[in-house]
Amino acid sequence: MKGILGRKIGMTQIYTEIGASIPVTVIEVKPNVVSKVLTVEKNGYVATQLAVEDLKNNRANKPLKGQFAQVKTTPKRFIKEIRGMEGYELGVTISADIFSAGELVDISWISKGKGFAGTIKRWNQHIGPKSHGGGGGSKPVRQTGSLGDISGNRVVKGMTMPGHLGAEKVTIQNLEIIKVDAQNNYILVKGSIPGAKKGLVVIKQAVKGLPNPTATKLVDIQEVVKMNELVEKAKKYNIEVLAGMHSSELEKLIRAKEEESAK
Repeated sequence: MKGILGRKIGMTQIYTEIGASIPVTVIEVKPNVVSKVLTVEKNGYVATQLAVEDLKNNRANKPLKGQFAQVKTTPKRFIKEIRGMEGYELGVTISADIFSAGELVDISWISKGKGFAGTIKRWNQHIGPKSHGGGGGSKPVRQTGSLGDISGNRVVKGMTMPGHLGAEKVTIQNLEIIKVDAQNNYILVKGSIPGAKKGLVVIKQAVKGLPNPTATKLVDIQEVVKMNELVEKAKKYNIEVLAGMHSSELEKLIRAKEEESAK
């Protein structure tokens, strides 16, 4: 098991080499510090405590200062344990390159709070009929339906009722990592993840899914720009540009034509 803490930046879309659009979530992953190592002998279970983002010294209490003094680093703002994660020494820094493109991860954090919501929004129930007498004061279309048998004289536990929606821990499993950029400290994950923008997220190795044997190949912007320049040159020599042709192949054909014209 391996994991890291990050911060959700937002969503965008990128393109594969065949031109397909992929929705991705951008996660900023600053270097994490291993602030505590838990073992079966001392703690009864295996886990690694990660910490990220510096905390002002006047904001940290004495126990927190003492803990990070042992690690020889400044106190951190966010601290989270990842169970099953082992093999890391105290004080080691973990960066985004702990993961690679094509791997599947489980991402957890607190979902957006929606406040008090009715059964239609909270449980995806059907709206009532809006015609034939429906929709009026006696038959509102968004009211809760039947709560059970009349002979029970009680409401059975687990009925879908109005109430508070969101602001709870949500885990989305088997999300594919599209790109990892350790130099700029970010990870691109396919699809959406829980939580609001700028919210902290926990990224862990997937416990169910298997990694994608062939990582998604993204479009190379430099290759596209270079190819466009070579296509303009190829038109001068009437060179046919085939679909899927690489810039190096087209460059060889243009060079050969230039040598022929020079002779």
